[in-house]
Parts: sequence; structure tokens; C-alpha cells
Amino acid sequence: MTTTDFKSLHQQDRPLIICNVWDVASAKMAQKMGFSSIGTSSAAIASMLGYNDGEHMAFEELLFIVKRISACSDLPLTVDIEAGFSDDASITASYISALVEAGVVGINIEDSKVNKVDEVRSLIDAESFASFITKINKLLVAASIDVFINVRTDTFLLGVKEPIEETQRRTSLYQAAGADGVFVPCIVEREAIKAVVKSTDLPVNVMCMPDLPNFDTLAMLGVQRISMGNFLFDTLQADFSARLNDIQKQQSFQSVFS
Repeated sequence: MTTTDFKSLHQQDRPLIICNVWDVASAKMAQKMGFSSIGTSSAAIASMLGYNDGEHMAFEELLFIVKRISACSDLPLTVDIEAGFSDDASITASYISALVEAGVVGINIEDSKVNKVDEVRSLIDAESFASFITKINKLLVAASIDVFINVRTDTFLLGVKEPIEETQRRTSLYQAAGADGVFVPCIVEREAIKAVVKSTDLPVNVMCMPDLPNFDTLAMLGVQRISMGNFLFDTLQADFSARLNDIQKQQSFQSVFS
């Protein structure tokens, strides 16, 4: 599938459901279960490799995982590159180029960074980040690289004041900078979702949360893309822990087969 085809999946009557994956096995399962596209979860891959989320792993490690997923799955793949793995737009653009060469059709890039000393996540200045996106986009266009740029804004995730207004402001800046979509994790209230959707021409992406409305409601609100984040990975790890606990308590492998 080309990037153009992937972009068209964001213009359907029903939202595009992105199955978030972290390795070849999860990607193959997504394909087997009939999902139309997959996206990496940076948090899940980081955890799998023994890192905290927040660009603690090297880009080369991410690229290796992405190459293996791309080689083993026919589904269109979008990759979470966190805040770009660099403050230099030319370096981030080169990373995106490497991903596209590996078969990737889309990327997520977020407007917050994790301080690696205290592990605190903070928003990047909106105008500065929009300028960063503009520079990346110009470099990609100059190199004839076509990729879906999904910009994540962490206004709701970080609980900023007046999150709807700040999300709308940032979305407008990112659209002008060349974004193809906007991702708003942790937005769950119907009126908030509706307000963000109505404020932009970009397809709006929401993420799995306990209070997120069902898919029919999200479609009615105008949402065009839904992600799973790292929640499935975390749930599977919890199930793995429970099964190991059963083995230790029962001193038997019976629970593995029940």
C-alpha cells in the first residue's frame, strides 16, 4: 500500500482502527485478525527492550524492529518516533527517510519530551514545534519522500489549562506546518472530541482509554482514526505475570493448558 492509499483510509465513513504492535508476532496476529493497518507503540517497544519510554532507546534499535515487522507483514505500517529522536530537523528527516525506505507509510511525532534525568514529560513550545515540523516537511518534500505525518499533541495527556482551546491552537499551527493528521491521546469527553474535530480539516486520532466512547459514537463525533497505544501490551504482560504466578503457586503447568 502506498502513502496515498494510507491517507485515503483516513477519509472513510468509519474510523481507521490502528492495531498497535511491538514485534513481528503481534504484527502477524494483527494481520491474521483482519486489521487494515498497524502502528508501533514506542512505549511497548521500549519496555520490550528494557527501556523507559521517552527516547531512551537509540533510533537504530527502533529501526531494526521496524524492519523486521515490515519484512514480515503486508499491512501498511506507521511508526511512533516520539519527539523525533533529535532537536535537529535534518537528523529527524533522515530518520524518517530510513523508515520510509524500510516500507513505512506513516509516522507519529509528538509535541512533548521526557527529561531523562527526572523522567518528567513536558510540552514543547507550540510555535517552536510547528517550526520543527515545517523544516522536516520541507526536507522530505525536497527529497520526494511521501509519508503520512501524524502529529501528537499532549495537551490532554499532560492536563494543561483549557485543553480544548490549546489543542485547537496547536492543531491549527501543525496543520499549517504540513501535518496530515492530529493525534490527541487521553481526550475522552464527547463535547471535547466534537470541538477538536470541528476545529480542523485534519483527521483526528484518539487513543484507547477506559472512558473513551465506543467506536460507533466516535464515528458519529467525526473521529477518523483510533489507536490502541501500549494498553494491549500492558494487558498481555499482566496476564503473563498472572500465569507465572499460577505456576509457582500450583507447582504445576496445568494452568498453562486450562
